Amino acid sequence: MITKEKVIALAEERIEELGNDNYLVQVTISSKNHIKVIMDNLHSGVSINDCISVSRNIEHNLDRSVEDFQLEVTSPGLDQPFVVDQQYVKNIGRNLQVTTHDDHIVKGELVKVNDSAISLVEHKTPKNNKSKKMIVGDTIFIDKSKIKESKLIISI
Repeated sequence: MITKEKVIALAEERIEELGNDNYLVQVTISSKNHIKVIMDNLHSGVSINDCISVSRNIEHNLDRSVEDFQLEVTSPGLDQPFVVDQQYVKNIGRNLQVTTHDDHIVKGELVKVNDSAISLVEHKTPKNNKSKKMIVGDTIFIDKSKIKESKLIISI
């Protein structure tokens, strides 16, 4: 049986060897042995060569004669919710939509991250504003334990 712990160890081993600020976001293994490894980079996107390198390290250390598997190594999509703390650090200065466990939604620019909370400068649509322009609001502090989901706001 292919274990998640083994795949994580192999992925992290190669990510560390690459030494270019890549980090592991998520590893999933389906009941049919479809392994999906999602990685990101603190400063930019993940290169195809980095994905190939991590993929090869995993593939060469698992035995297909014992168990067949399908392997996918990728970066997270822009529309995907944040999974690990490094994604907050990477996106300081960008606009987020944060949904709390009580389904309150806050939109704003991520300005600070620490171990327990994030800070957003809230963006609000003022009442009686027909142009729908957002205005800068207060700085909101949100405890990470209260966050249900955080996503980038993608604007054109």
